[in-house]
Amino acid sequence: MNQLRTLLIGTALTAMASTAAFAQTAAQPSADVSAQAQVQQAPAAAPAAQGVQMPAPAPQNLTAPGSTDPLVQKRNADAQANAEYSAQKKLSKQQLKAQQKAAKDAYKDQVGNAKLNKKADKAAASNELKAEMQGQPTGAAASGEAHN
Repeated sequence: MNQLRTLLIGTALTAMASTAAFAQTAAQPSADVSAQAQVQQAPAAAPAAQGVQMPAPAPQNLTAPGSTDPLVQKRNADAQANAEYSAQKKLSKQQLKAQQKAAKDAYKDQVGNAKLNKKADKAAASNELKAEMQGQPTGAAASGEAHN
């Protein structure tokens, strides 16, 4: 079992090393081509005469043209759809949180009002009971006009 594992690991390392070597040799010619292109462009940009300013070059849009490969187009469309979905999901999550916060605040207000009403009802019932025990009419006790 250990020999098989060692063999598989060795094979994987060899494959990665050969891939890396191939990638390095494939990348070098393109670097030489870009260096040659820079050398060819250098004479075109001659220094301006002393005291004369060259106009600024027009800004260039450096976007890559769309690929005609259907798999690349599908990948790009999927990426755009995923980005739109994520943005929509984030927006709806924010809206849900705002709605929940508003509902929670409204509930807290209702509970607070209910507690105040309960206290007021208890106080009114207590005052009414006290007034009945003292023999006064309930209307006078409720209005707070008790005569002593």
